[in-house]
Order: sequence, then structure tokens, then C-alpha cells
Amino acid sequence: MKTINKTLFFSILIVLAVISCVKKEDTPVSDLDKLRNTNNQTVQMDSTQAINAITLQKVQDVLDLSTLYLSGEKNTEIDTAIYSKIEKYFQKPDSLTFKVLFKELESLQVKKVKVNNINIYQEIQNKDTLDLAKFNVEYFDNKNKSIGKFEKNAQYTLVSKSLKKEFKFYFVNFYQEPVKKDSTSVGVTK
Repeated sequence: MKTINKTLFFSILIVLAVISCVKKEDTPVSDLDKLRNTNNQTVQMDSTQAINAITLQKVQDVLDLSTLYLSGEKNTEIDTAIYSKIEKYFQKPDSLTFKVLFKELESLQVKKVKVNNINIYQEIQNKDTLDLAKFNVEYFDNKNKSIGKFEKNAQYTLVSKSLKKEFKFYFVNFYQEPVKKDSTSVGVTK
């Protein structure tokens, strides 16, 4: 009896060892399981990084739309739509707002623009704080050949849209020196 119990015990032990040693096939994880098991991690940016990213995107958009507008006939419906889209990026758009930008892009026959190295900063003049961006642009011709790299300026403003800390981004000046208010008061001059 003891030998039968010992034999039975060892055989069960061997069977369990064999079962545990059998390699289990790795089943691929389905896309649905991946989605179920992922968490929503968000990328945290401070306000300066966020404004920097937004400014870079807005500058690129304005330049892309401007080159697209200038490559057209400037009198078709699509050109009018592109021009009105460009105007929405500016706080107080008028024809003078785009004069410097369009003149430079036309004179160099620019077909494509790439914005690099944007740097936002503030300048305090009297009691006004000016939000400014300095960036590098590279112009390309119709053969995608580089025309040159230039350093440009833009002045922007963030307008509060609601009580939820939401802001609307507008350019005040683009490709021009920032508007500096005259500090000379009105009075008697000698």
C-alpha cells in the first residue's frame, strides 16, 4: 500500500510538473483590449509653452494662406474666401495689415514657407505690456529650393472669450515692428 501511495504521489507530481512546463502560447492582445486597458494621460504644458505652440501654428497658418492667396488670381471666390480666412487671424484687419507681408512674399516669388525657432516675449512700454513673437522663416520657390532664412516679428494679443479662462488669439502686427505708443503728452511745446 505504501508503494502504491508513493507511486501515485510521484506520478501526480510528475504530471503537474509536465503541465506547468508546457509552454503557453502568447496570444496577441486585441486592439479592443489595448483600448480598454489604456488610460487617458494628457500632456501637461505650462502657459508659456502653450502660447508658444499656438503662436507657431498661427504664424504658419497665416503664411501658408498668404502664399496660397498670392498664387491665385486674387479675384475668384476661393481667393476671397482665403483672404477672409487670413483676416480672421488679425484683431483689426485692413489692407495695410497685409501690405508688408504680401509685398515681401510677391517680390521673392515665395511658394512655400516654413517657420522655425519661435520665441515669445513681453515688452513693457509705459503701462502697456506688448506680447511679441520673434521667429525665423525659410522661404522656398516653386521648385522647393530655399530662397533664404529671415528673422521676423509679430505682435499678438490674447482676448478673453469667457469666464472659463478661454482666450482668442489675434495678431496685432505681422512682419512689422511692434506698435509703440507715443509717450509725449499733449501740451505746450517750445
